Amino acid sequence: MNDVQVLGLRLANPLVIGSGLLTDQERNIRKLLAAGAGAVVTKTIHPNPPTTLDERIVRIPTGMLNSTTYSKRPVSWWLRLLRSLADDRSPVIASIHADSPEELGSLAEAVVLAGAPALELGISCLNEEEGDLQDTPERVLAYTRAVRQRVTAPIAVKLGIGEGLPDRVTAAIEGGTDAITISDTIPGAAIADDGQLALGGVYGYSGPGIKPLVLAAIVRLRRRGFDVPILASGGVTSGADVHDYLRVGASVAQVYTALHTNMFDTLRRILDEVASAPAAAVTPDHAAVAG
Repeated sequence: MNDVQVLGLRLANPLVIGSGLLTDQERNIRKLLAAGAGAVVTKTIHPNPPTTLDERIVRIPTGMLNSTTYSKRPVSWWLRLLRSLADDRSPVIASIHADSPEELGSLAEAVVLAGAPALELGISCLNEEEGDLQDTPERVLAYTRAVRQRVTAPIAVKLGIGEGLPDRVTAAIEGGTDAITISDTIPGAAIADDGQLALGGVYGYSGPGIKPLVLAAIVRLRRRGFDVPILASGGVTSGADVHDYLRVGASVAQVYTALHTNMFDTLRRILDEVASAPAAAVTPDHAAVAG
């Protein structure tokens, strides 16, 4: 398979490990790369992560609900790790967020100075404590612009699918993003065995059920003429899923939820399936979105 270029990085393949609990450990990051991942996105680094939120994961038949938000590790820990990974020229994308655009700009500058070659702005993370908070174009523009004013490193803004996505993508582009990651988790709920809401509320859903929705979002963006690079994220469990995302115009596909079962064996299987596909299957097929 030919190398893939995204966010200024040359990747050995189009499979990227998405941000989450599994990428909150140096050991996992290095082992995922050693197992063949094209790149790894860190758990979201935050200067003031919540300390009271009960972070849990609940498996459901179609994927997973989670109440996790940001890495609880201090920024200083991440800066040391990013320096080490930069010394090894590891393809690691730093996911970051903060409580204000100005604070995110400062964090971005520190992370890039530590050696992060690219950033993913995790500004759309769902959190029950935030109630009905929804992204707006104005919010996306403010956060993206604040980061772009402080760093020249490549940026991907991670957005959730849903109402107003084209306007939010437009705002991210206006703010100076180099790419878009679609999608962050979407609001989900499940009923536990005791008849109550699992996790006690509405939290982030990820898994196979989101894939058709993300595919549709990418198709619609391409049909509207958006040519910004897209990192597709949602429901990848096989090499076929990766190829589907590439066919509709994504540059790479992120995998995360599937790795919560037999992480390294699952990763190797998907990579084998990606590599065994005909060359044409891993090239964006613009005919698939032409009309």
